[in-house]
Amino acid sequence: MTSRKISAGHCRQLGATPEAHGTNFAIWGRLAKSMELLLFSSEKDEQPDVIPLTSEEHRSGYYWHVHVGGVGAGQLYAWRVKDVLVTLPGNRFDPEKALLDPYGHRIVLGDSYNRQCSSAHGSNLHCCAKNVVTDLRHYDWEDDHFPRHALSRSVIYEMHVGGFTKDPSSGLPDYLRGTYAGVIKKIPYLQELGVTAVELLPVFQFDPQDARPGKQNYWGYSPMGFFAPHAEYASDGSHLGVLNEFRDMVKALHKVNIEVILDVVYNHTAEGGDDGPVFCFRGLDNDAFYTLDEQFHSTNYSGCGNTLDASHPMTKKMITDSLRFWREEMHIDGFRFDLAAILSRDGFGQPMNDPPTIRTIDGDYSLADTKLFAEAWDAGGLYLVGRMAGDRWREWNGRFRDDVRRFIKGDNGMVSAFATRLIGSPDIYHPEFSDPYKSLNFITCHDGFTLWDLVSYNRKHNEANGEHNRDGSNDNHSWNHGTEGPSDDPALNALRLRQAKNLFLINLMSVGTPMILMGDEILRTQSGNNNVYCQDNPLSWMNWKPGLHGREMQRFVTELMRYRSVLKEEPRFFFSLEQALVSANVDWHGALPFQPDWSENSHSLGLTAYDTGHGVDVYAFFNAWWEPLTLTLPAPPHYPAGNWKRVVDTGLLPPEDITPLGCEYAVIHASEYRVAPRSVLILVCRTPFNPPVKKEP
Repeated sequence: MTSRKISAGHCRQLGATPEAHGTNFAIWGRLAKSMELLLFSSEKDEQPDVIPLTSEEHRSGYYWHVHVGGVGAGQLYAWRVKDVLVTLPGNRFDPEKALLDPYGHRIVLGDSYNRQCSSAHGSNLHCCAKNVVTDLRHYDWEDDHFPRHALSRSVIYEMHVGGFTKDPSSGLPDYLRGTYAGVIKKIPYLQELGVTAVELLPVFQFDPQDARPGKQNYWGYSPMGFFAPHAEYASDGSHLGVLNEFRDMVKALHKVNIEVILDVVYNHTAEGGDDGPVFCFRGLDNDAFYTLDEQFHSTNYSGCGNTLDASHPMTKKMITDSLRFWREEMHIDGFRFDLAAILSRDGFGQPMNDPPTIRTIDGDYSLADTKLFAEAWDAGGLYLVGRMAGDRWREWNGRFRDDVRRFIKGDNGMVSAFATRLIGSPDIYHPEFSDPYKSLNFITCHDGFTLWDLVSYNRKHNEANGEHNRDGSNDNHSWNHGTEGPSDDPALNALRLRQAKNLFLINLMSVGTPMILMGDEILRTQSGNNNVYCQDNPLSWMNWKPGLHGREMQRFVTELMRYRSVLKEEPRFFFSLEQALVSANVDWHGALPFQPDWSENSHSLGLTAYDTGHGVDVYAFFNAWWEPLTLTLPAPPHYPAGNWKRVVDTGLLPPEDITPLGCEYAVIHASEYRVAPRSVLILVCRTPFNPPVKKEP
């Protein structure tokens, strides 16, 4: 250490910041009496150089800081709290524990990392995770731009960075499979599919060892830090290469006008419950970063052992600083907040009416042009769907998922609820106080059945997870259509395929912003497992060689998605119901025009939206009954100038089930139409175009 010049440094920026021929290190430690900065020579170094910090020179308020000359990007480091001012109940200070920097931009686990060894009292230098000093100033973003798609034009594709390309069927070389660079190689696929945004399952550095013995964490809902991208998703394993490869991926997606949304986990960390490891937050200030009960034990509103105290000023600052980092330094377009209801709880776990962190995020000017999506519930029973504080928040609409599933399945008494979900859930989001895009609609997501499994299984099959099938939701509203799991029956598989098409179509045309799950477009299956959090294997990976039904579904979805994004290509044709709601009244129908059947035993519903403002009128009919129906069609609004024309009928055999955009539509001359059992029909009628009359001067 004699060759390095040590000075006081500053706390104007937390973390490790290269500057002035060295690096400034700063960290929050309100109860620390003395701190140590540890500098490692390598990932295997168990005897780091130790820089002791004293409060007289290196403390300002609650912050500790030091400038170390001659240290630059690539330096491995950690912190240690050597002594505390006061011992408070619930705190877990350990003077021997090497701790991560909460603001570190790169985390290295290394071959020697062992989660369990940090759970025991005493030194963890032989098995600890380490931070790396990084310099983010010199990356070339070129002419990168934020696509900024309107929610009315957005289709979000929820995907797992690793699982998207890890399967050998991806055709990528081994070193690219499961990486940020691998995603870049598959961007043409995303373009052809027609999505406007990818929503990435957690990419904060997570602990792969945070799982049951013999398993590993796959989903990534186990963050070790909130500023560092997950290193194992990078083909370039160098210390700065991980950040650059992530930024390369974002830049490449932006070049083709695809947004990047992150699934962020600000509700818990990988330190787990009271018996979990101490490697960062718990060792710095357990009582400040986490909510504790009256006995000073970790609360568990996250279902993962601990709960971040988002109401604490330092935790709130860390969360908002993290969001700004991903926006400003990594060019992220939006965020989906896992178990966002936890951000509404105070330091004792009680719900607050006006939660400061949620309000701060909602009003932060540096995040004003980002998309904010909330999973507005938590594992402790707090359910805030329709009640999130702040106007900018959009919400995952779990009631949309459940009600649409139940209607298509054929449950009684679902017609009214289904109609409400179609038109933007006005019972949840009052139209006078919120716009039509408050609701993020989805049928499936990472948590639960895939679309194909939803129509192939009555119950979950999670035995491979090693928890005796106790994990995962039992409330799936799924239906196997007569046989549990795979079947060789052509008629059964054709029915399942039709139901998958129905569900996908309803999601895309309902009022709100649709999200689709990776692989649903090719009928990816997880063999009935609805909780693959620990299955980093082909069971959860994308299979790039779908079977016959998967290829048929892909054709249907691709054609359907073109109608969703048609405005630029053909501005006078667009049939999304959300647009119809803005400029037209919706009328409801049954088998007879203007006579909807809202009864308990009804299983079908029709609607019309006339004069949508885009030169097209729409008729849609949803038959969830198990028998065909003969419909009397309402008269086309501009008859005889126009006739109804068929866009979609999922009851027809491919390729007649959907007319490709720009092709001639089948004209419906008759006043009656026979719809197949369990099918969806979409008809359109163009508004006659009357050019303005030129007046004589």
